[in-house]
Amino acid sequence: MAEDFHYSKRTSKSVDEAVQALEEALKEQKFGVLWQMDIPSKLKEKGVDFDKPYRVLEICNPHEAKQALSQNPMVGYFLPCKVVVYEDHGETVIGLPRPTTLMGIIRDDGLMETAQRVETALRAAVEKAAG
Repeated sequence: MAEDFHYSKRTSKSVDEAVQALEEALKEQKFGVLWQMDIPSKLKEKGVDFDKPYRVLEICNPHEAKQALSQNPMVGYFLPCKVVVYEDHGETVIGLPRPTTLMGIIRDDGLMETAQRVETALRAAVEKAAG
């Protein structure tokens, strides 16, 4: 099911407000934003019109990343973590692929504790940002 793949919250905040709140909430959870892509702007650079506000943030907690990569280098296929913020039917959605689902794909039970810890922190940040 799709719900198994992602965790998402809706908010009345604008995309810009949600991104700002998310960045602050992620810092509290010891995650940093490595990069942010404004999809409509990037597509426009390539000559493609896409008017829906949509941002992708790549984020990382270096200690969790090191621990997971030390245990299984395939974790790098999922790093850095991504959080998206976009407009949908007059509301803003903040969401992420669930780390526990992603780690389940590589079938390394030893990583599930780390995945659960990361997922709990990211869910808390999304909930706080959504308000």
